[in-house]
Amino acid sequence: MTARHFSDFRPVVTRQRDINTTPAWARLHQHQRATRHMHMKELFEQDPTRFERFSVRLDGMLFDYSKNRVTDRTMELLFDLAHVADLSGWMRKMRQGELINVSEGRAVLHTALRLPPGAKLEVNGRDLAGDVHAVLARLRDFTDAVRGGAWKGFTGKAITDVVNLGIGGSDLGPLVVAEALAPYRKRDLRVHFVSNVDGQQIARTLESLSPETTLFVIASKSFSTPETLLNAGAARRWFLSAGRESDIARHFVAVSTNEPAVRKFGIDPANMFEFWDWVGGRYSVWSAIGLPVMLAIGFDAFRGLLDGAHRMDEHFFCAPFEKNIPVIMALLGVWYNTFYRAHTHAIMPYDHGLRRLPAHIQQLDMESNGKRVGRHGERLDFDTGPVIWGEEGVNSQHAFFQLLHQGTRLVPSDFIVPMNSHYPLEDQHKVLVANCFAQTEALMRGKTEAEVMRELTDVSGDRLDVLLPQKLFPGNQPSNTLALDRVTPQTLGMLLAAYEHKVFVQGVIWGINSFDQWGVEYGKQLASRILPELSGASGFGHDCSTEGLIRHFLVHHDASH
Repeated sequence: MTARHFSDFRPVVTRQRDINTTPAWARLHQHQRATRHMHMKELFEQDPTRFERFSVRLDGMLFDYSKNRVTDRTMELLFDLAHVADLSGWMRKMRQGELINVSEGRAVLHTALRLPPGAKLEVNGRDLAGDVHAVLARLRDFTDAVRGGAWKGFTGKAITDVVNLGIGGSDLGPLVVAEALAPYRKRDLRVHFVSNVDGQQIARTLESLSPETTLFVIASKSFSTPETLLNAGAARRWFLSAGRESDIARHFVAVSTNEPAVRKFGIDPANMFEFWDWVGGRYSVWSAIGLPVMLAIGFDAFRGLLDGAHRMDEHFFCAPFEKNIPVIMALLGVWYNTFYRAHTHAIMPYDHGLRRLPAHIQQLDMESNGKRVGRHGERLDFDTGPVIWGEEGVNSQHAFFQLLHQGTRLVPSDFIVPMNSHYPLEDQHKVLVANCFAQTEALMRGKTEAEVMRELTDVSGDRLDVLLPQKLFPGNQPSNTLALDRVTPQTLGMLLAAYEHKVFVQGVIWGINSFDQWGVEYGKQLASRILPELSGASGFGHDCSTEGLIRHFLVHHDASH
């Protein structure tokens, strides 16, 4: 990849026409009204080539979107909407390092973290790719030392347990990747994740560990995140019950940019690994925040994760919209959320290692696009980001699938399934895949009255009148299927990057800045006011409910604990 030079490095503030006032938007509304009674079952009956025409293959991934309430005309109108929103222009701005995070005046360059060795990306005269690979080289040396046993604890024993202390993207991203890639892990090195300020989590994590063989990774860019520092303080006190202050440097490392705070904690600055303000928390697993993943699976496997994400980046930036997996995923989401007013989207991974993926996508999507104002502060009068939820299959089939099949709500879904398992126990994986494929077919097809009648040949009269409607399935519930050849570092990197780009595309369409999260901060501000009041300090100035809850705590809390 050749170097790119940019001299104009200012926030992108160009005001475009409101998307919902464009002819493209109006045509989609009209098209939705004209086709809303269309049934997907009929579309498949009319077109035996629908699967081939409405699917995209990329390396070890198949994206099948044929089970959606769309026709060629629908997709044509959605692609037109993307052009009207200047999606290509925004993709170029992001890739080139313009400050598209306008409210914070920052570039959005998590894709730079995935560039291969030898690549260059110059922004304002600085080679960001060189900075990234310099940190990666340090991370590789450290990872190799810990995994190889050269890094010893204060008593000379090798590290057996790593505890990551972070929150938000500094916790959930690495957690999802480490669990998904568990087949690649080093068996005698266990990695744990602690994020909740509920003392129960860190206490239960530490109760089976030894200070002599435990390494803590404190993941906080500013080294001032309250939740993370509370857990770091607890970990420090636990460690000092066996070790000395001077031993902290062998058992604590930091992923941060605040060297004075890191040094004050007792961590050797040589063991502080940096990342940059153009890396958002929910996009940070590709950076030094991924250190616990590197320790779990090794640096080479982590490099495979980066390579897979880079492959999806190149596909996203270069493929035409009509064959572009993240663009199509995003436009289908806009179609349902904004034009059908389907306010939720379900994620179902049929892979136990991916069981936390719905939570990761939930944070990625809802923290990015859960907003009611556009990037220029204007109030939006249409629906934006959906509620993301989900659970692993087949467990979810015995929980909320009843609502999907026979409820009253339109719920678009993503099914994610590997074609091969790392744990091929007889035919169990075939059973898993069969269930996944069957659910997408059932959600699409439904079951008609005639089909139910053929099942109820021995039932008649009042019993038939009662039972018949109970067994009807309306079908026409849309779904995408993302089939991976196998869950590997490469395919997982592709999958996660695809969702990142999907969220970005939807933000562009809706006119949202997907890269700030002001809504996260307000509750924290109020918590800082309430905290001293829970110790008896005066200063109540809340509503009567909040004041009543504070008084209730003061009466019932056992201050001796």
